[in-house]
Amino acid sequence: MRLRSRSIRAPVRRAPTILIAIPAHNETASIDRVLPAVLEHGLPVLLIDDGSTDQTAARASAWPVELVRNSANLGYGRVMRDIFAFANARAFDWVITMDCDEQHEPRLIPAFVDAIRRDDTDVVSGSRYLRRFASDQVAPGQRREINRTLTAELNEALGAYLSPPITDAFCGFKAYRTDACHALRLTADGYEFPIQFWVQAAANRLKVRELAVPRLYLDASRSFGDGLDDPTVRLAHYRATLASEIEHCRGRLASSRAVRRRGAARPVSGAGA
Repeated sequence: MRLRSRSIRAPVRRAPTILIAIPAHNETASIDRVLPAVLEHGLPVLLIDDGSTDQTAARASAWPVELVRNSANLGYGRVMRDIFAFANARAFDWVITMDCDEQHEPRLIPAFVDAIRRDDTDVVSGSRYLRRFASDQVAPGQRREINRTLTAELNEALGAYLSPPITDAFCGFKAYRTDACHALRLTADGYEFPIQFWVQAAANRLKVRELAVPRLYLDASRSFGDGLDDPTVRLAHYRATLASEIEHCRGRLASSRAVRRRGAARPVSGAGA
């Protein structure tokens, strides 16, 4: 049998569309350094000004970014939820989130883009504890201890679905696959958002890859608000969120022996993430 020769080509793989999204609150001191460094990478940028009382919005409007202004401070979690909704509505495949206070270095954006293009994960999570950098700084006060404690408790509770274990539960320098996050039912408005996110990510079997980033703390005096500057209150709040979210997702997590009902809160020496 003679076969007619045909030109067969593999389908062209479309490059993922990527949005950079920046939550901002009173960032006048740094915004004119952060935005040009981010824009150098040629990706569209969304900045959500969460009720700033300084010139953050005015400074941001001078740069070619999409600016959303909240008339009041709605909270970090609410802004993150709005970022996911924006990325989904504009049909971006991925969104990279980073802070506007110079603790997340724009020079690392290409590393996140490279990880995205591997197309083997749903979340690329920055970790300040995955490896050491010459520029690393010591975490202020006891913030490292709360991060260490909650990271360990998340791994203990969700170990079957967070494998390998995560090393930094609270780093906001991340890349998220938009459609994966659209399937989550996130409701947290404040700094408890990462705890809720990790539980739902595990319950929805999202794949996670960590990416090492430097540990930079440029303003140790920043406030968590809502009484959370007290480390004991903050830790209790995060643990209550963890317990509540595990209970909420128990049906999807029940098949794993790694999911354990949270008991009495264990004490920790120190303060916050």
